[in-house]
This record gives sequence, structure tokens and C-alpha cells, in this order.
Amino acid sequence: MLTRRAALSGLCATLTLPLSAKARTLGPATLTTVSDGSLTLPGSFIFEPMPQEELAEVLATFPVDLNSLTPECNLALYQDGTNTVLFDVGSGPDFMPTAGTLLDSLDAAGVAPEDVTHVVFTHAHPDHIWGLIDEFDEPVFYEATYMMGRAEWDYWWNPETVNTIGDARAAFAVGARRRMEYIEDAVELIDDGQEILPGIAAIATHGHTPGHMAFEVRSGNDSALIVGDAIGNHHVAFARPNWASGSDQDAESAIISRNMLLDRLTTEQLPVVGFHLPNGGMGRVEAAPTGYRFISEDA
Repeated sequence: MLTRRAALSGLCATLTLPLSAKARTLGPATLTTVSDGSLTLPGSFIFEPMPQEELAEVLATFPVDLNSLTPECNLALYQDGTNTVLFDVGSGPDFMPTAGTLLDSLDAAGVAPEDVTHVVFTHAHPDHIWGLIDEFDEPVFYEATYMMGRAEWDYWWNPETVNTIGDARAAFAVGARRRMEYIEDAVELIDDGQEILPGIAAIATHGHTPGHMAFEVRSGNDSALIVGDAIGNHHVAFARPNWASGSDQDAESAIISRNMLLDRLTTEQLPVVGFHLPNGGMGRVEAAPTGYRFISEDA
């Protein structure tokens, strides 16, 4: 019988979409990025609280439009031969027309939705959790176990969040709660420092959202950090990590988390996977005379 999901998948398979992906081995495991397309955001979403003259000087060396940003959305996929772990689920069909291409990217990587054994959330902003359900309100990754940081779950599950988050983000709260209701009885809540799966440890990186999590993935002697939106762009987040970003809900906590991650990435020379970093989202970090710089995987 042809299900609605199968019919939709067949339609999507006929489309040719630009897919940016990077992959590296970690011991016997593989860490890959899969694209969910991109976002279109006003520059003020990030830049508004920053010192504007200094900002213009920093951005002069980057091909960045101060008025409009189009960040990539790159999800991490970790496969160790036993588990297929997807970090976040993208935007789905309801957030932005330029996003929501995750299923096509997974198909290109040879991964079907039912192959995903675990979905691990960095946080519950729309471009990370709205892809939990499809346009028929059916769970997409229906064989998966779901994991989210305890503080993150409590924040978005709280019915008062929609009233306190501010008008600009009220829809974020409504959308997160609606999707979390689908996994209420199945989600596993996780805490800072916990080994949530063999070779995967949670790292509290609060600030972008109240309970944002990053993750260290380790296989054999190799490891990498999946940072979600704790390092949210490839320009000012690296060049001026102490600047507040308009995208962060708690700017001061976000600065602490960002600097902690950047210090680890450079000191331990770890690869990084960032949701909104360019060229597939995977690379490395180098110290710079002021701050740091991001070097993409193919550089």
C-alpha cells in the first residue's frame, strides 16, 4: 500500500536540491553533516547589540551583508555501526521556504528516516525541532529514541514561556511545545557531563537558549565537538566571541559558553561541527591575534 509518507518521499526524490555535506572518520565511526537548506534573516537578528563601527571593520573581511543573512543549516549525523544518531531534526515544512531539505539530504547519504536510532536535540528553536513532524502531523523519525537536555525541555514545556519570551519569539515557544507533545512519553532527559550513548557526552552550553547543549563524540582516539548554535556564525562569533549576539536569549551566559568551546577546540585541536557554519558546517578553529578564526573542512 502506498502511504502518504511514501508518496511524499517519492515526490521529493524527483527534486534536485543543492546539498552541502562533509564527512570525517572518528576511529571506526563516521561523522557526517547533512543539509537542511538555509535561513534568511535580517542582519539585526545577530548584529543589533554589537558596536556598529567595530562590527563594520570585522565584517569587512567576510562576504557578509549587514542587512540580510543566509546561514546554512547543517545537521550532524553520527554512525558507529550500531547507532545512527541525528543531532536535531531541522525546520520541517513550516518554518522557511529555503529550509526543510533534510530528508533529501539524508536520502543522498543513504539514510532513511527509519534508520535513525536516536535523535539528540541541541535546543528547541524552530530550525532545530520543527522538523520533528511532517506536513501530515506524523513523526518523521518514528523508530528513534529522543533525547533533550533537562533544562531545555523544562523551559519550552513550561506554559508560561510563551508569555515571557517576548513577542518576536512567541511563535518559537508555541511551535516547540506543539512538537514536544509528540514525544512527551518517549523523550529521555539528559544532563551536563552525561554519557548519553557510547562515545557521546553532553556539554552544557546554556545561553543561546536556557538549556542549550553541545556534544562531544568520541570513537577510539578521535573526537569532535558538535556545538549547535553555541557558536552561531563563522564571523563575529569567532573574531569577537565576547560580543553579545542578538540571536542569544541570554547573551552573558552565551558568551561564557562560546569562549569555553573555543578554548577547548583550539587547546585540544578538535574538529568542530556547527549548525550554521558554512561549507557544510565542519572544520577546525585557530587562534587569531584578536579572538579566533574558523577554517572550513575543505580549506
